[in-house]
Amino acid sequence: MYYHIEGILAYKDGALAVIDCGGVGYKLNISYTTYTRLPETGQKFKLFTHLVVKDDALDLLGFYDLSEKNAFVMLTSVSGVGPKSAMAVLSVLTPERFAFAVASGDYKELSLAQGVSAKTAQKIILELKDKINRESAALEKSGGMAAFIPENQGLPGAANPRGDAMVALIALGYSRMEANDALKNIDLTKPLEEIIKLALKNLTQ
Repeated sequence: MYYHIEGILAYKDGALAVIDCGGVGYKLNISYTTYTRLPETGQKFKLFTHLVVKDDALDLLGFYDLSEKNAFVMLTSVSGVGPKSAMAVLSVLTPERFAFAVASGDYKELSLAQGVSAKTAQKIILELKDKINRESAALEKSGGMAAFIPENQGLPGAANPRGDAMVALIALGYSRMEANDALKNIDLTKPLEEIIKLALKNLTQ
């Protein structure tokens, strides 16, 4: 319904932001990570949005960038993970840390979120990796993989920095072509988290 909302930040707290846009105050539920990125009230700001439809309410969620929004969408694609749990994860982890946790299989990072058990955290990683690997296998079978990953190197799930970084970026909702392009000219000897940050910077330029 809404892609983003831009206006004057009228109010903020750890889980809520109100943006005044043309005299209308839009209440957006936010993660604590987004809260730390907000300017002082009275300043102009933009949040990307996602509408959650419930039986008895419509909840508008706000995200400071598309990476966080994409991470939310990927989290809620996991069976049994609802908006509340997804926002809890994004309140303790930046999108980069979330992507790193998925790529490295670090379920303990995800279980730091309130209400997310170790079992649920493991499920998130397993389902997302399984989804990525199934889609990759189908693409490789169709012959589409080689079109943008030379010599089939760096397949998501592969035991190498490029493959792990691909998994991380795809977990944030980017396509394989976007991920592949973002990783060009990046020193893959750097730590995985640094590679992810540099790739995300390339994607937002």
